[in-house]
Amino acid sequence: MSTETFEFQVEARQLLQLMIHSVYSNKDVFLRELISNSSDALDKLRLEKLWDDSLDADVSDLHIDITIDQDSRTLTVRDNGIGMSYEEVGRLIGTIANSGTAKFLQELKEAKDAAGQEGLIGQFGVGFYAGFMVADEVTLITRRAGEGQGTRWSSRGEGTYTLETVDDAPQGTSVTLHLKPADAENQLHDYCSPWKVREIIKRYSDFITWPIRMLPEADPTATGPDDEAPEPETLNSMKALWARSRDEVTDEEYHELYKHVGHDWRDPLETIRLQAEGTFEYQALLFLPEHAPHDLFTRDAKRGVQLYVKRVFIMDDCEALLPPYLRFVKGVVDAADLSLNVSREILQQDRHIEMMRRRLTKKVLSTVKELMAKDRDRYATLWREFGTVLKEGLVTDPENREAILAFASFASTDQDTEPTTLKQYVERMKDGQEDIYYLTGESRRSIEDSPHMEAFRDRGIEVLLLTDPVDEVWADAVGAYEGKQLRSVAKGRIDLDAKDDDTPDAEREKQAEDYAGLLAWLTEELDEDIKEVRLSSRLTVSPVCVVSDAHDLTPALENMYRAMGQEVPSAKRILELNPEHQLVKGLNQAYKEREDRSELAETAEVLLGLATLAEGGRPKEPARFVKLMADRLERSL
Repeated sequence: MSTETFEFQVEARQLLQLMIHSVYSNKDVFLRELISNSSDALDKLRLEKLWDDSLDADVSDLHIDITIDQDSRTLTVRDNGIGMSYEEVGRLIGTIANSGTAKFLQELKEAKDAAGQEGLIGQFGVGFYAGFMVADEVTLITRRAGEGQGTRWSSRGEGTYTLETVDDAPQGTSVTLHLKPADAENQLHDYCSPWKVREIIKRYSDFITWPIRMLPEADPTATGPDDEAPEPETLNSMKALWARSRDEVTDEEYHELYKHVGHDWRDPLETIRLQAEGTFEYQALLFLPEHAPHDLFTRDAKRGVQLYVKRVFIMDDCEALLPPYLRFVKGVVDAADLSLNVSREILQQDRHIEMMRRRLTKKVLSTVKELMAKDRDRYATLWREFGTVLKEGLVTDPENREAILAFASFASTDQDTEPTTLKQYVERMKDGQEDIYYLTGESRRSIEDSPHMEAFRDRGIEVLLLTDPVDEVWADAVGAYEGKQLRSVAKGRIDLDAKDDDTPDAEREKQAEDYAGLLAWLTEELDEDIKEVRLSSRLTVSPVCVVSDAHDLTPALENMYRAMGQEVPSAKRILELNPEHQLVKGLNQAYKEREDRSELAETAEVLLGLATLAEGGRPKEPARFVKLMADRLERSL
């Protein structure tokens, strides 16, 4: 086949330009990324050969080769791993098939500094493109294991690339960088220098489980064919960090392993080590990231930690080892007694896997709790990035619900900036207060401005301000904490006046009798949309509000279930009136005095629309609501 020229996908071309124009402050990491890709390719081949013994592939000496040619200024990273087919090269190298591409590029452009850009790129996992930071041209030659023909890919990073088939490509992949001149001003070292390559590999890739080899420099005293050819030198120790004692491993080495398994440029927020001994032995090295990845809430995103058996890589994204709400945790788990040919289906039913899952989950949750106690800043970072995900566990993991509630924190009316735990809330509860109050909404501002908050604000009663969609679900699932019921201030009857002596019972009864006719008439008039109209004890400023019955789903929860494809019947809501508001007093007086109540019926519609708008909803018929409001404004002028 002749050489074909293609244009990069638009997003890939934009990313390529960002890489070329010095996004990274430390360009040494290009080699780490290429070695990491080679390591993954070797893992995949060994695994595929394990599952399919008929695969025509040599796995006798899997390794990574580094070759330097100082005369032509090239550096080549070669592996004899799984390789790629012609179609795979075009799909994986020429395009970036990811639903978050557009958002990623936008955030990358908006990042204010190089460190922020590096972090975004690391999250996206585009290490191959890092080669263009140090090279004028990149050539890739690859042959997929088991196939007869190989593929050559080449580009100068200027918007196009070429593809052609080759007959003599060895199994695996080689990436040759045609290096730019060394330039201290642009932070480009001489990557043709063997000592520089050794330094980078020792710093970033020493833990890689496959040998990384490089021929030593030629002996200048060698004069003839009788001199023996130098043996390749292995540059990495290949020691599994999780199998070494704490004293033998530095924080920097842990951080480099995290960057390798987590595809992140930043250091982890916390490192977790776990060693289980006894009837079933395993070791784990887990990391809590500092920033949420772009695909944290993407349904099809890969999640899970790497699974090894007796130091042999088995699986990259082992979902069975941690629950979905800990999908942000990265790391390695190495088991001693699992079968090497274990599959994802077997994992889901293996009792040893279930034992590890329970222990690892408890260890991660206890680490978060310890982090809250010893370092509030780092805990605040973790909760800001992953609190929404962790709260999913309150719904899906009843066994660990109490452990999550021990460190879960929420904004509240008592705290301007510092979130509060439920334990701290209970300790601050007023004398006689029996319930933990909360309100959900799209933002803190919208919740604080809600009519439902008025009586609580006047009485100085603390309310939790919950703004994540999952808050609607977990609050119902948890129900109570330390014997205190969790109560939404927008649901059911909340008679705060019953706890005060300011309003005698006789006065309340008289007020109820005075409004009885209006309430009955409004209930009948608004029957299509409202199940009941009643007087409110939660309003002090606003004239009206709508609330849900104590056991009904809120509108937000109804919408959430419908978005998930579940049929949920809409429940009629309750309209509450503030008997002390002049508008409501005037409406009651007009009801008593007028026999023709057609105009009052329109006023009732306006009140319901106002109440719906106040909680962030929309009137049933927006155009009619606007017309009714315009008519009343016109008559008031």
